[in-house]
Amino acid sequence: MKKLALMTIAAMLAAPGWAFGQNFQLPAGCEAFVTVHGKDCTVSHLFTCSDDPAGHTRRADLDEERITYVGRVDSEAQWIESFHLLSGHSEQLESNPDDRASLSELLATDRDTWDFVTESAQIGPTRYTGEDRLIGERVVIDDVTLLRTEYEIVSRAADGQELWRGQGREFVNPEWRVFLSGISEYTTSDGTFETDGTPVEFIFPGEPGFLSVNPKHGCGVVMSSLRAD
Repeated sequence: MKKLALMTIAAMLAAPGWAFGQNFQLPAGCEAFVTVHGKDCTVSHLFTCSDDPAGHTRRADLDEERITYVGRVDSEAQWIESFHLLSGHSEQLESNPDDRASLSELLATDRDTWDFVTESAQIGPTRYTGEDRLIGERVVIDDVTLLRTEYEIVSRAADGQELWRGQGREFVNPEWRVFLSGISEYTTSDGTFETDGTPVEFIFPGEPGFLSVNPKHGCGVVMSSLRAD
């Protein structure tokens, strides 16, 4: 599962009928370890695949109708590759970022800055700059302990033009080496939008509802469709 594998997985998962049985069906060689229900009528499945490098984690997000996102991060929570199914574009992390995102640095110093570019055949290169900060809060949600973070991010096109910016609060799970959504505010040329993907429920293998394709919380509420991941 190297350069183009994410698009292959995304296309397979997006095929009619693939995920919309009773349970989400994973690609061969992949194993899920948690299902996360968020406040924003989203259900996410975190999984690992045997052909990926050690420490890499994949995530698939679903709304009430479809799969909306498939992505992969490494053990430092860097965005290795992402496929945005609603817009149809994919992104891959450049080979040598100026300032790599580092979950280890965040956990050790309470702050991590980053400056990197993602490459995309559909939209071209995009530069992301910003930082994550731990704010000293531990939060227990559905018996899972998370660390609360604050972040700021700016997205720019290849010519330096600002595309959008965001700020907000998220969560990090040091054991899983991943960030989880929280309350975010995004500003684009169309205005300012707020989203709240705060986790509500965690379901593990063997528990009822594990790998369910049906979001449980916040459905029917009008929310922004803008996403930063």
